[in-house]
Amino acid sequence: MARFVSPVGISSAPVLADFYRAEFLKHRECLALQREYYSERAITDADGAIARVLSELEHLCAKDDAPQVMSTLLRKFDIVTGLSGWADPKNYH
Repeated sequence: MARFVSPVGISSAPVLADFYRAEFLKHRECLALQREYYSERAITDADGAIARVLSELEHLCAKDDAPQVMSTLLRKFDIVTGLSGWADPKNYH
């Protein structure tokens, strides 16, 4: 007889944290590539904000509204980095 483990009580926070960590690190890399277009203070402030999010990531992902909060943060960083507008040339036909 097959046994099933109920997902109740299992947190998806570590998986979410890994996903969002990768996304914020992409924004950090994109920001570094655009360093010459921004003032040093703008780079420092944006990188500091990313660092703060990364340091609180597990805590943020454990909250019930984590997807909404993280989505909002990623959109705000995208305004600065423009990451969503960068296309991978390998995806062109």
